[in-house]
Amino acid sequence: MVHQTIATKITSANSASIRINPMNFRLLRLVATTLIVGTLAACSTKPPKTPAPPRDSAAATGGYQPVPAAPGPSKSRWVPAEWNDLPGFSDDALFEAWNAWLRSCEKPAPAFAPLCPDVRRLSIASGEEQRAWMMDKLRPYRVEAVDGRVDGMLTGYYEPLMDAARTPGNGFNVPLYGPPADLGVRKPWYTRQQIDTQAAAQAALAGKAIAWVRDPVEAMVLHIQGSGRIRIQEADGSVRLVRLAFAGTNDQPYKSIGKWLLDQGLVRDATWPGITAWAEQNPQRLNELLWSNPRYVFFKEEPLSTLDAAFGPRGAQGVPLTPGRSIAVDRASIPYGTPVWLASSGPTVQLSRLVLAQDTGSAILGAVRADFFTGWGHEAGEVAGRLKQNLRLWALWPR
Repeated sequence: MVHQTIATKITSANSASIRINPMNFRLLRLVATTLIVGTLAACSTKPPKTPAPPRDSAAATGGYQPVPAAPGPSKSRWVPAEWNDLPGFSDDALFEAWNAWLRSCEKPAPAFAPLCPDVRRLSIASGEEQRAWMMDKLRPYRVEAVDGRVDGMLTGYYEPLMDAARTPGNGFNVPLYGPPADLGVRKPWYTRQQIDTQAAAQAALAGKAIAWVRDPVEAMVLHIQGSGRIRIQEADGSVRLVRLAFAGTNDQPYKSIGKWLLDQGLVRDATWPGITAWAEQNPQRLNELLWSNPRYVFFKEEPLSTLDAAFGPRGAQGVPLTPGRSIAVDRASIPYGTPVWLASSGPTVQLSRLVLAQDTGSAILGAVRADFFTGWGHEAGEVAGRLKQNLRLWALWPR
């Protein structure tokens, strides 16, 4: 999943623990049994009993040390830590993260592949057994910038959910396109403004519209997030839920429309609610706003089964994302498939939990930097759109 973030200046936000759409997690729990049965087909033994976890005697206050068998991240350094350094480690509902870990085991990183049989068996274990196994098999490392800074930034992303039609009309006038035939030939391809105004660009996209939506700002959200869900009305009047997955870009640079508004002095709140409010009040300048971002995203349609609908789109690791348990990282700092302890406290959410590094994004750069996948739909978008706060990370690496 390819996504960007918008620069924001948040004037107010309600303090709350993370409140991702409850339906997301009900769906996850409904399908968890199906997922687990599939992965346990050849594993009928009980979870192994683990000995009392050893204390990390070598993981005290010493400085940076090379991580055994680690790939040597170039944008961060990993400092050995102790398990009691991880805020809230004894309180996390690990079974939620286990769904994401099972997904990572579909395409595991080499260092974690030997652990996947245990991960599958422990998917039906208690939280205490899962915690004890982690402490026995893994070691925590505090992720720092190369200059020793431990604090970074957490933002959020999500899957937009919107109504769409298969043909234009009745208010559905904003097209969402599949890739044009000459996308790989002409580089960079036409800008967003040229796509909207030039006959040659429009001719190249003739017959390529997958669906039509009502709101151009919502369409921009979909372009920035890189993936989304649509409730699409077919020609026969039936409605079904499908996913629009990322299929390419016009190779033009990404420019934040929120930053454009801030730079112009037009808003003080460049969150998505603030951008939407400005657009509604200034319809005559809407194209000017949208064209400030020349990047254009093309999509491909994917069906959504019951199981698929309980997870997000595929991230850069190649596995579906889990709401509240998948993050996007800079892969030069943390390899894909790494379990990570995340701690973040701010005006939008309070988080201390196990997550999996399963995705990346063009704006996710640096050592202590992550984008938190909040799920799909309006509530997830509200959290993701306002999330911009302090972050600390610990990578959990095999002993």
